[in-house]
Amino acid sequence: MSAGPLQGVLVVALEQAVAAPYCSSRLADAGARVIKVERAEGDFARAYDHVAAGESAYFVWLNRGKESLCLNIKDPRDADLLQRILGHADVFIQNLAPGAAARAGFDSAALRRDHPRLITVDISGYGEEGPYRDMKAYDLLVQCETGLASITGAPQQPGRVGVSVCDIACGMYAHTAVLEALLARERSGRGQGVSVSLFDALADWMTVPLLHQQYGGAAPGRVGLNHPSIAPYGAYACRGGEQLVISIQNEREWLRLCSEVLRCPQLARDPRFDSNVARCANRQALDASIDAVFSELERDELAARLRAAAIAYGAVNSVADLLRHPQLRRQSVATPSGPVELVAAPARRERADGWGPVPGVGEHSEAIRREFSDD
Repeated sequence: MSAGPLQGVLVVALEQAVAAPYCSSRLADAGARVIKVERAEGDFARAYDHVAAGESAYFVWLNRGKESLCLNIKDPRDADLLQRILGHADVFIQNLAPGAAARAGFDSAALRRDHPRLITVDISGYGEEGPYRDMKAYDLLVQCETGLASITGAPQQPGRVGVSVCDIACGMYAHTAVLEALLARERSGRGQGVSVSLFDALADWMTVPLLHQQYGGAAPGRVGLNHPSIAPYGAYACRGGEQLVISIQNEREWLRLCSEVLRCPQLARDPRFDSNVARCANRQALDASIDAVFSELERDELAARLRAAAIAYGAVNSVADLLRHPQLRRQSVATPSGPVELVAAPARRERADGWGPVPGVGEHSEAIRREFSDD
């Protein structure tokens, strides 16, 4: 197997749930050695479900290629072992409850004083400052706190985004920050501290609706399968009830939609629809004009017209449809309960190797204890 770009980098992850494991799993994918420190009962994400060949779907997804070391960091002997391992580490990631790592003797600033090349990553719910800093935080709570739920769903009520976007966003930002810190260390010879929170990650993703609120006086409303500030951009029913989502991004596409798909070129010159701002302001009338044509066309005929006019469109698929999607790439990973097919890595790399297996609880404890013994 060819070496990954992070071969030789040792990552120690005192982690649980989703955000930190997301970050460390991507480092493992790139060839880093990741030692995952777990309680004796294991990361609680192991018990979220048992749908992936007897393993937790989240755990299998986010813990491939790692080594599992069970420690009780409140036990002085285990704490001492972890300190010895950190003396050899390049990156230390933790997302325990607020203040827990520091109370156990693993304060990031102190670790960097002892190990100047160490990069520390503290992942929290709300950050290390401010009135919410000591609050526990989980994905749905932060979706609500950041206002994401208020702009998600149908007009009748707020909705949760159906995947753990707060955790994933936070893990992605942490991963990017680690790579930047490793590059900076190549120049300076010193590590640095990185702090990332679920709240900050999602607040960044909420920038556009926040700017609408701040400077326009109102955030976008909930519009279901429609875009709040671009029109037409949303789901429309064909004859028979199937839906297609179309997206118009500029006036050239709007002209083509009117002339080649709707076959009503005069609609493009209607003052109610002659700009995106006007179309959004007159969305109800716009949708009625589109529905009048789409509802008379079978799905395949409508799709053919959209393709011929170079108008972007997509199906409103179920997860079962995704499983059968011709563009879906899969990759197998070994788990303690047998192989599991995961979605392949989104970023394709030349000479990319397969993933390492998902570890059992404490699978590598004995070997790691021997390796870092003080004898």
